[in-house]
Amino acid sequence: MQDVGESKSGLPFLDVFVRCAEGIVGGKLITRESRRDKEFHFQNWFRARLSETGLNFEVGGRNSYPDFRLVATTDGFEVKGLAYPGREANYDCNSQVPSGNHNGRTIYYVFGRYPAEPDGDTYPVLDLVVCHGDFLNADHTYVHKNKSVKGFGSYGDIMIRDRKMYVAPTPFGLTTGTAHNQTLIVPAGAEVGARFVEVGRLVRHEADNLIVGYTFNLRTNILTPELVDNPSAGKEHVFRVYRLKGVPGEGVAMRPVVAKVGVETENEQDDE
Repeated sequence: MQDVGESKSGLPFLDVFVRCAEGIVGGKLITRESRRDKEFHFQNWFRARLSETGLNFEVGGRNSYPDFRLVATTDGFEVKGLAYPGREANYDCNSQVPSGNHNGRTIYYVFGRYPAEPDGDTYPVLDLVVCHGDFLNADHTYVHKNKSVKGFGSYGDIMIRDRKMYVAPTPFGLTTGTAHNQTLIVPAGAEVGARFVEVGRLVRHEADNLIVGYTFNLRTNILTPELVDNPSAGKEHVFRVYRLKGVPGEGVAMRPVVAKVGVETENEQDDE
């Protein structure tokens, strides 16, 4: 008999994926509490599926990472809802650069797309990707910190905050075959069991250079990255792609991706 909070498979992330995939196929809808709810409606949907597993979990605060943390194991889930049609090739990371490991936890990212303009306050999850964080970024050494410098301005009493935001690609932007399906992406060595069928293998290659710092000139507004050679340049990271058996869907492959190092100018908007 399964104890409360125990994984049926011994691998909790698989049980979580199964509940999410079956929830989509079974027509379990997102419920939006209000028209102003632009962030948490998909998180609430995921939380309901997580509760259905019977696993004990903790919910992070508004700016904590990851969004959900299992109690009996070190698995964590970061949840990203994407409106469709809309921005889906990348997303903003406001608190942490993506990674497959954080504070000793294995991090899985849950990407779900939903209608951008639903005709009511309940609507479906259109598709789903649950991926190991290493698929987005395999570096486990970088530690995110926000710093500040004081003494700016004519009177020397203004503080400048270096508050970093990262823009990372989504699995929908990196791959073909994930749209309109429910897909699991894990490192090649992971065991998933008999409930799943493999639908692709994905290989990511480490870049030639690493950004290890940057400087910003307040007079010229020029941002300059500091680069070093990557000692692991070209290293392959292999991932296997799965779906539940009996669920139709096309194979999954990498899109042609070219990593670029450079500086782009963005249109700034006032903070609300």
